[in-house]
Amino acid sequence: MNIWHISDTHTFHDMLYVPKDIDMVIFSGDSSNPYDPYHNEIEVRAFIDWYSKLPIKHKIFVAGNHDTSIEKGFVKVREFTEKGIIYLENDSVEIEGFKIWGSPCTPRFGNWAFMKAREKIDRLWQHIPDDTDILIVHGPPKGILDHSYSPEHVYERCGCSALRKHVLFRVKPKLMCFGHIHNTKDVINQGILSLSGYETLFSNGSVVEDGKFGRLSSNGNIITL
Repeated sequence: MNIWHISDTHTFHDMLYVPKDIDMVIFSGDSSNPYDPYHNEIEVRAFIDWYSKLPIKHKIFVAGNHDTSIEKGFVKVREFTEKGIIYLENDSVEIEGFKIWGSPCTPRFGNWAFMKAREKIDRLWQHIPDDTDILIVHGPPKGILDHSYSPEHVYERCGCSALRKHVLFRVKPKLMCFGHIHNTKDVINQGILSLSGYETLFSNGSVVEDGKFGRLSSNGNIITL
């Protein structure tokens, strides 16, 4: 299974090069930008139209905190399924023997879409099935391709510690896909990472860099399972 993982296109999906010989494409959130769901809806629909036409058999979509029109119900789940896209929101699908679970939720930071308080989000991660092969979420587990700066410009790891616990010690998926935390001018988060002693491959598929929207700093990641 050849997988192309992309994330955080923020309306610049048309700039991506679509690789050949891909069996599944996974998108892990933030197809759009504005908070206002009326304006957001236009951008999400443009992404759906592009995504649905990709010459790839299996297409999976998980929303992100910038996809406010989906959370508000302006864009319906059926609009994905009618175009051959699998939409996952805290649920599972099985494709060619791979059990896949996806969620758009991230720890709260501001007042964007699909956010939960850090002290409560563990309740959601408890629902990830133990036998999940591919885990797709919008945000990273803490300490894994999640380095950024606070509003006070303090260097920090901003992933979810509760998610890290479930991924490393209970679920142990073959592949975990996320985005949310982009590259910055002096921090690289995009790419694939493996941890010594663990079998999971971690993929941050974000394709834009903070402060430099309008050009891509990555074409996503290709993983073979």
